Amino acid sequence: MNAIKIVVIEDEKDIRDVIVYNLQREGYTVFAAETGEDGLQLINDRGPDLIILDIMLPGIDGLSVCQQVRTDSMTKAVPIIVVSAKEEESDVVIGLGLGADDYVTKPFSPRELLARVRTVLRRTSYREKPEENRVQIKDLLIDVVKHEVRLSGKIVPLTATEFKILYQLASQPGRAFSREQLLHRALGEGVVRVTRNIDVHIRALRKKLAPADDMIHTIRGIGYRFVSE
Repeated sequence: MNAIKIVVIEDEKDIRDVIVYNLQREGYTVFAAETGEDGLQLINDRGPDLIILDIMLPGIDGLSVCQQVRTDSMTKAVPIIVVSAKEEESDVVIGLGLGADDYVTKPFSPRELLARVRTVLRRTSYREKPEENRVQIKDLLIDVVKHEVRLSGKIVPLTATEFKILYQLASQPGRAFSREQLLHRALGEGVVRVTRNIDVHIRALRKKLAPADDMIHTIRGIGYRFVSE
């Protein structure tokens, strides 16, 4: 695990120290910065495997850092966990839209943060490849070529939009998706869409996936994630 490098960008010293301490105790190599500018420099210098990024930073804020990381060909694939206060839910949605992989809200426990870190690292170690045409999670099978979903061997009749939403969620279990992200992937560019319509599709999906409907978790104020455990 010593080979796994994590950059932490957090301006509150107490929180930064707690994050760094717990990550180092788990065996990760950690580099820390308190400003967006210093964080970007660390990212470029150290080539991390993961970035933990506070949204509210002095100077360059966390959303701008996230955007710069995602537009740089050298860093665009590095997973990002954004950190926010509870009242910053709208910023979390923007962060996810900019390409963040997950988020935690303050105050959080070290155990919760470490669980998020492990999940994101595990997920990004086998990122979806274009040639992958099937997703199998427990008794759920999604076959892209056949455009078919089976649960315990039985076909689940889904609309095209429901299929795309389910595939997007299940192909990256544990990742938080905003409603806008899910609709963008299901309907594509240039289509007029109402963000809250995703809730209607999710309700329909859960009904059709029963009794496995609890695999789709609601993230209050943000969107949804697929949980495989």
